[in-house]
Amino acid sequence: MRFLESKNIDIIDGPASRDAAIEAVRTGAHDVIVLIPAEFGAQLADSIPARVELITDQANTQADREARRVRGALRAYNQQLASIRLSARGLSPLVLRPLNIDEVDMSTPSGRSVILLGMMSYFFIFALLMGGMYLAIDTTAGERERGSLEPLLALPVTREQLLFGKIAATCLFMALSLALSLTSFYFALKFMPLEQLGMTPNFGPATVVAAFFVLAPFILLGAAIMTLVASFTKSYREAQTWLSVMMLAPTLPILIVSILTLRPRLEFMFVPSLSQHLLLVDMVKNEPLNVLHVAISVGSTLFFGALLTWICARLYRREGLLG
Repeated sequence: MRFLESKNIDIIDGPASRDAAIEAVRTGAHDVIVLIPAEFGAQLADSIPARVELITDQANTQADREARRVRGALRAYNQQLASIRLSARGLSPLVLRPLNIDEVDMSTPSGRSVILLGMMSYFFIFALLMGGMYLAIDTTAGERERGSLEPLLALPVTREQLLFGKIAATCLFMALSLALSLTSFYFALKFMPLEQLGMTPNFGPATVVAAFFVLAPFILLGAAIMTLVASFTKSYREAQTWLSVMMLAPTLPILIVSILTLRPRLEFMFVPSLSQHLLLVDMVKNEPLNVLHVAISVGSTLFFGALLTWICARLYRREGLLG
């Protein structure tokens, strides 16, 4: 008990029996109970393994931290007793440690910062989409709902030109939102005490500019997707509902890769949003970017964006556009 107290563990009297101890843990009256049988002292004196029961409820997540502390303290006490017994018999306690393992951490301060900042590309892409979502809705479903689409189509311009203008305006707002998000994150990062945690993110002005151009190809793709989805809706509220769900699709690959902690590979660069995420993580880690990866990421994202823009232009010719 004195050893447990030396580990800053508070000792209180427990239930009188084993069944009562199990019931106390089950009901939550106690988080952890260490049950020491009456023969504990005799077993220690005879140098045989003394039985100790650690009663916990692993389903109780709140008590799991306390259980780990007690479990670690008991293991430390176990090792201390083993060392004492070996020393009493003229043996070195080092015989219980045949291997001396030294861990060599090859991570850099910039690399360790990705542990906390690895998901920031998710927020950048989300902010990018949010910057143009309401404009994409207003220029499609909003105009149809207000009845201003018919006079607009009567102008001496083609429907493709009208659509390209709508997508260009949406792209402009998305670019402004992305630039504002990157700049805000740059200044906010200065107030985070990452250096105290051994982390130094590579997110200076040059990285901010490079991140903007890495994420910029996704602007056209995002604007085309939102315009395409919103053009099939008949009201502002319906378009808002559908686009709110659609915004999860581009960010889903980022969540999956972040959980699996996959490294950048050539085939990943063909997937929009995922390729931008991997490239941005490499920049934050201050690792050199693969020129081929950047070229494939930019090219594939712009290709899909141009393809969806062309599809939107073709669909904008349908007579059902006016509702």
